[in-house]
Amino acid sequence: MKKWILLAVGLVFVAGFLGCHGAPLMIIENIPKTAKQQPAITDYSRPLPEGELALRKITDPAEIPDFTEACKDLSGLKEAIQYSLHYLAKPSSQSYFPYGDISHQHAAESLAAFLKLLDAGYTAEELNILIREQFDVYTSVGYDDRGTVLFTGYYTPTFDGSTQRTNRFRYPLYRQPDDLVKDQDGTILGRQVGDDIIPYPAREEIEQSGMLHGNEIMWLSDPFEVYTVHVQGSAKIHQPDGSLTGVGYAANNGHDYQSIAAVMIREGLIPREKMSLSAMIDYFKKHPDDVSRYVNTNPRFVFFSIESGPPRGSINEPVTPLRSIATDKSIYPRACLAFLATALPGIKGHEISHTPYSGFVLDQDAGGAIRAPGRCDIYIGEGDMAGKLAGHIYREGRLYYLFLKDAI
Repeated sequence: MKKWILLAVGLVFVAGFLGCHGAPLMIIENIPKTAKQQPAITDYSRPLPEGELALRKITDPAEIPDFTEACKDLSGLKEAIQYSLHYLAKPSSQSYFPYGDISHQHAAESLAAFLKLLDAGYTAEELNILIREQFDVYTSVGYDDRGTVLFTGYYTPTFDGSTQRTNRFRYPLYRQPDDLVKDQDGTILGRQVGDDIIPYPAREEIEQSGMLHGNEIMWLSDPFEVYTVHVQGSAKIHQPDGSLTGVGYAANNGHDYQSIAAVMIREGLIPREKMSLSAMIDYFKKHPDDVSRYVNTNPRFVFFSIESGPPRGSINEPVTPLRSIATDKSIYPRACLAFLATALPGIKGHEISHTPYSGFVLDQDAGGAIRAPGRCDIYIGEGDMAGKLAGHIYREGRLYYLFLKDAI
């Protein structure tokens, strides 16, 4: 179906953040080789031309993918669809439609109709036929206008910490400050100073000034763990009493994310072929005095809130492993049913290997680095194993959206 490529291996790291609510995005960063090694860098974040849509309706039946294999394992799909339907039942969701010729009602009816098919007990082969008969299929134009999308993975990590500062836990996460100003869509406008709104300070100034003192909501034992939560936007924190507390993305300071891994590679601290989150953690444990220098090259700073329950996406609904994706919400339709075809990693013995994968997903999340039609992030789950697998997802593929043909 496409050419599989592995452009980088093992850098599990969040490159972006949510634009509204919920868990953030964890991706493998696209760290360019030198010009001598790789003359041309693929720009998966190439912007969509002004006035164009990210989706194009497929009119040739031969271009519609076969859904049979994906219909053999539907675990978690009904639950994820219900989350999207719950979101679309909120009056606020109507402001993001129509999407092209897809109305808000059309989007909701499409999900309800697909859920009805899943509940009917059809075989995978029968479902494939019925889906093709009842649904129009749209393809992402991709970064190249030929449908090529780069898929990456994200997950929710777990760290030790405390809601109270102790000798061990002394590096804070902060709640959203009162002077941060957003618009109705959650876009960061800046900092309220008197009657004026000015740009919010960058990471380094925030850290050095102590301006957030009194806004601490959680304390961790390692400054790089704090940074990891910042760039992921959510985490589960084991408390000293054994309980587990969730922290979730609340807002950011309005600055664009910048990769510290790229800086570390450029300065020769970690070879590109060995770059990974584990490699970065190992480096900073050996060189703790370097943490501030490198994390401050990323001006984006994230604020958090205490959360109960599972991580949530940008539509403020729970994200489901292998069923929730994150895309650029300025060009893709929120909460809608999608289908992806790529390759995902699995563990065989002590080795990680990739196999072709296709599955139905819901567009329920967003992130600062997931921009343009050529990017899509797949939620893998919680914990170390999910992180290990997420860190090995960096594959090209195809992304499709499905909408009912005969919506009322």
